[in-house]
Amino acid sequence: MVKLNGPMFSMDARGKLADSIVFSIWKGRNYARSLVTPSNPQSGPQTGMRSMMKFLAQQWTNLDSTEKADWLTRAQQTVISNFNAYVSFNMLRWRSYLNPSKLIPADETGTQPGVSVTTVTGGIRQCSLSIADHATDKPDWAYVIHRGTTGFTPAFSNVIAVVEWDSGGTTTYVDTPLSAGTYYYRIYGTLDTGLKGVVEAEVNGVAT
Repeated sequence: MVKLNGPMFSMDARGKLADSIVFSIWKGRNYARSLVTPSNPQSGPQTGMRSMMKFLAQQWTNLDSTEKADWLTRAQQTVISNFNAYVSFNMLRWRSYLNPSKLIPADETGTQPGVSVTTVTGGIRQCSLSIADHATDKPDWAYVIHRGTTGFTPAFSNVIAVVEWDSGGTTTYVDTPLSAGTYYYRIYGTLDTGLKGVVEAEVNGVAT
């Protein structure tokens, strides 16, 4: 990243130039960087990373003031916001297929969520998932949903969604759009301490 003074003969410049350079501002400072286009933005790892990023961004607003303040020390060490500290720490964990935490460090304490029971209903270009909690050992933050077109081993690279746990006992998710075919799902719950639950056996549904 290159810092600039008076970019493009102006006081400020934003956007891309000739599909090769991007001008922007970070913390009040102008900078330029190369424009990078992912070779396959729909690849498994890309989808897995975006799924967690989306979940974390949505959940930040639900953290209470004490939880948000817990990220202040890390934020000050790297001169970033509490939000960015929370996201960067949890995305680093996720790259190692470890679950996010509301607090730092992630102590992974609590009772491990038990096996959920998922019912998949196929439809036109979609599969609807109804995820029922374990009878006693429930998650308290999220369900992580993996998908494959054949049998597979769960990994962050086959995660298609991280959805907020519904305290009502059943969490729903609609996987769409899909091409016609059979889809296989494996799911586990997670606690807000970063503790991962037991992974459910494969269930499947047919999109038409």
